[in-house]
Amino acid sequence: MVTGASSGIGEALAGQFAAGGYDLVLVARSADKLAALAKKLSARHKVGAHVEAADLSRRGAAKKLAASLKRQGIAVDVLVNNAGVLEPGNFVDIPAATHQGLIDLNVSGLTAMLGSFLPPMVARGRGRVLNVASIAAFQPVPSLATYAATKAYVLSLTESLSEELVGTGVSVTALCPGITATNMVSKAQQKSHGLTKIPGIFIGDVDDVARQGYRACLKGEVICVPGVVNLAATVSSRAMPKWLLRRVSGIVGRYTSGD
Repeated sequence: MVTGASSGIGEALAGQFAAGGYDLVLVARSADKLAALAKKLSARHKVGAHVEAADLSRRGAAKKLAASLKRQGIAVDVLVNNAGVLEPGNFVDIPAATHQGLIDLNVSGLTAMLGSFLPPMVARGRGRVLNVASIAAFQPVPSLATYAATKAYVLSLTESLSEELVGTGVSVTALCPGITATNMVSKAQQKSHGLTKIPGIFIGDVDDVARQGYRACLKGEVICVPGVVNLAATVSSRAMPKWLLRRVSGIVGRYTSGD
């Protein structure tokens, strides 16, 4: 099952799993986009593709989704938590409701999905989970403060669960891409023109990101950071003193925000 499957990294991940012979459950808010994707992937890879339209930011959505699949006799062996949202800008310039929306989907929605689908995997003694985080999870990111904080939560939760689940037959992986060429990033660039200043070398290819995430998930790796530049950045950020990391992040944040 792939959430946020209607576009971007989610769509690319759905394609990777379909190419690997997996039947799909595609989840997003747009039923029309999901139906078109399901038809395309089924025809191309000869796999089953089931569509479930859902807004996972809403309380109870994950539980309702799990109940729907159970009624249909569909068991989820691989869960890809990709649904997420990004909002650039200075914290004080963003409405409180928007901050809450990021938390509702990126944190609460993802946690609810794990709460609904992880226990059955453990009971069966097998399963894979791929949580899509970000390299923003490794450091503070001024102008993306709430988004980065939500992804830090995703990374921390993934690492904790990976240890809790040792010996259960279930693995949990965090995919931590850098800036990737997707519609979500394009929309963010339209809102914050400073993001367009980022050199092309730092913008990842969505299919390459999905390919690496797919492989890491099936191998049971805990953290996957696509791209040599991104990997170097995450390693250095973990080794860097906190005060220096904040200072560097502040400089970069002001540059990309245009301040």
